[in-house]
Amino acid sequence: MQAVKDLVVAGADGRPLSLDLYYRADGTAKPLLLFAHGFKGFKDWGHWDLIARQFAQRGWFFVKFNFSHNGVTPEEPLEFVDLEAFGQNNYSRELEDVEAVLAFLREDPRKLLAGEADLTRLALIGHSRGGALAIVAACRFSQIKALITWAAVSSLSYAWPDDDFIHRWHKAGVYHVLNARTQQQMPLYYQLYEDFAGRREAFDIRNCLQRLHIPILIVHGADDPAVPVKEARLLKAMKPEARLAVIEGADHVFNGRHPFEGTELPRASRELVEQTCVFLEELWGR
Repeated sequence: MQAVKDLVVAGADGRPLSLDLYYRADGTAKPLLLFAHGFKGFKDWGHWDLIARQFAQRGWFFVKFNFSHNGVTPEEPLEFVDLEAFGQNNYSRELEDVEAVLAFLREDPRKLLAGEADLTRLALIGHSRGGALAIVAACRFSQIKALITWAAVSSLSYAWPDDDFIHRWHKAGVYHVLNARTQQQMPLYYQLYEDFAGRREAFDIRNCLQRLHIPILIVHGADDPAVPVKEARLLKAMKPEARLAVIEGADHVFNGRHPFEGTELPRASRELVEQTCVFLEELWGR
């Protein structure tokens, strides 16, 4: 199996983003799976690497990437060293990042995909907030032929409880979220809300799902404390023809941890890979 790590691409505002490729170099053109991480996430978090390798071993061409404004950098890929960039992130910038990655894969400047990846069979996978962003991206980019959400939120305004909160955010210009793992207070500038409000229809998850006419799989953990499983059921209600898979005993990260120790995936993560592969095999074989 080949693992090509930390290729650098210019993302939103010209900021660098890193991406990884995982595949079996066997000369067959494989369907490509593109993975987008969630809020306070990054491509090398926990067991994402091991999950990527599992997909590659099962015959898929797996790509995972960092959003350009997620707070890590190519030089420090495991730490949130750029909180200013984190605070300046927004949904439009994340869409620009997806577009940049799609362009990189299409142009293949280093000829890494030639004969190994089939871009006519491209599925986008998104975790948590990245799942909701993936829904919007699938609605925007016609190259995406299938959509898979893992533990996704059902709205991109999920963290803003009411108008009073938004008013206080506007007045202060910023609010902070605690990273429980690192104990960092991570800033979110008001421009995030302005970006959302200025493109509210484009970022409306129900609207996007109703406009999509591609196969969709929704996977969620039954015991997710961060994004309750009811969010998956809301997504299913918005798009009844989507497939819903609920994994018993699984939390928000399908029982992974950061840092992840060991070489075996937790049962819930193995089930996540299995459910995803079954869905994809029904579409495209192996």
